[in-house]
Amino acid sequence: MTAEVVHPAGDPQIGNLATPINSSPFAKALINNLPAYRLGLSPQRRGLEIGMAHGYLLFGPFAYTSQFRNSGVSDLVGLIEAVILVVILTVCLSLYGSVGVQKPIATITTPNPPEALGTSEGWSEFAGSFLVGGIGGAAFAYAVFQVVKSGVFETFGNLIN
Repeated sequence: MTAEVVHPAGDPQIGNLATPINSSPFAKALINNLPAYRLGLSPQRRGLEIGMAHGYLLFGPFAYTSQFRNSGVSDLVGLIEAVILVVILTVCLSLYGSVGVQKPIATITTPNPPEALGTSEGWSEFAGSFLVGGIGGAAFAYAVFQVVKSGVFETFGNLIN
């Protein structure tokens, strides 16, 4: 007895295939709880959440792997580079939204894609909020890095002991 592991999800002409990975309840729950697909969010909220995550995560690699990594300004360079990349990504989002966006396609993993991202206005709102969130996320990561680098936690630990 052989069972089909990969099979078409609906019309086989579309190419939306159901696999054990993308059709599992865990994968569906995980992806549908991400800000890009979560139900009930406005484009501004989606952009803000996604931008904050990107800005926060971009700071570290730029601070630790730039050509200034062994200098005293590596953290500031990491902040500036993360902000520059967020601005570049925002320009790309704006360009994508300006070329005539179509309705998002429903797949087996994301059966209810956000309708608001099917318009140029929705993408414009998303891109603007992505910029604000990305710069804020990078600034927050910079602030956390400064607190950890200054040894505030060690000082606080010495006060308790």
